[in-house]
Amino acid sequence: MKKNLLLQLFAIASLLTFSVVACQKEKSTTQDPVEQYEMNVSKLSSEADTEAEIIYDGIFDDAMGVNDEVGMGGMGIFGRLNACPTVTITRPNAPAPFPVRVVLDFGTGCVARDSHYRKGKIIHVYTNRLIIPNAVVETAFDGFYFDSIKVEGTMRIKNTTELTVGPRYQINVTNGKLTKPNGNFISWNSEKVRTQLEGVLTPTPIDDAFKITGAARGQVKRDTTLVGWNATIVEPLVRRNNCRWIVQGTVRTVRENATTGTRFVGLINYGTGTCDNAATVTINGVTYNITLP
Repeated sequence: MKKNLLLQLFAIASLLTFSVVACQKEKSTTQDPVEQYEMNVSKLSSEADTEAEIIYDGIFDDAMGVNDEVGMGGMGIFGRLNACPTVTITRPNAPAPFPVRVVLDFGTGCVARDSHYRKGKIIHVYTNRLIIPNAVVETAFDGFYFDSIKVEGTMRIKNTTELTVGPRYQINVTNGKLTKPNGNFISWNSEKVRTQLEGVLTPTPIDDAFKITGAARGQVKRDTTLVGWNATIVEPLVRRNNCRWIVQGTVRTVRENATTGTRFVGLINYGTGTCDNAATVTINGVTYNITLP
C-alpha cells in the first residue's frame, strides 16, 4: 500500500515538473506581439532603404557616364552596354554647348550587361560638364522601370568640389518613389555627399572609388503594413566603379515616432570591401541577410 502511494506521488510530481518545463518552453519561444511588430517594421525599413540607395545611386553613374562632353564616359550602364538605350542630345541655346538635354530612351525594354531590365526614359539636363565645379544636372523619369519597379521623383547632382577637397558631389533625391507591380512601394527623400577617394589622376573611371555620407528618410508599404523611417550613414558607404553595388559602410535606420531608447534600431552593414550583392541588417542583436538589387 505504501509502495503504491509513493508511485502515485512520484507520477504526480513528474507530471507537474513536465507541465512547468513545457510552460517555460512555450513562454520562451513566444514573442510579445508588440516586440514582433517592432522587429518586423525595423527589418522592413532597412530592406527598403538599401533598395532605394542602390537604385538611385546607379542613376548617378548613368548621369555621369553618358559621354565625355557632359561627364566622364564609361560609367554606369555606359560601361556595360548591351544595345540600349538610344541617346538623344539637344542644345536649346545652340551653338552654345550648355545647357544640354540628354534623353536615355530604353524603349519598350532591354536587358543591359548588368542583367537588369529597363524600359522608358531617363531625362538629364546639364548646366555644364559634370566634372566642372558648380555644374548641375537635373534628372527626371518618364515611364522608367528598373526591372519591374517603376522609378519616379527627381534627382539633382551638383559638383561642389573645392581646391582643398577631391571631386565631390551633392546628390538630392526628392519625392523618389519605387512602385512594385502589386502596389507595394517605397517613397524616399535623400541628401547625400559623394566624394572621390581613388582614381582622381587616372584617365579612365574604372578605378574610381567614392565615399558617400548623409541621410535619408522614407516610407514603405508592403501589403497591409505602412511604416516610415529615418536613415543616417554611420560609417561612410564605399562605392567602386568596378562594382555595381556598395561594398562597405553602415547605415542606421529608425522607425519614425519610435520611442526614445528603442532596441529596435536597424544597422545595415554593406560589408568590408568585397564586390557582391550581399548586405546584413542587425536589429536587437539578431542579424538578417539582405540581397541587393
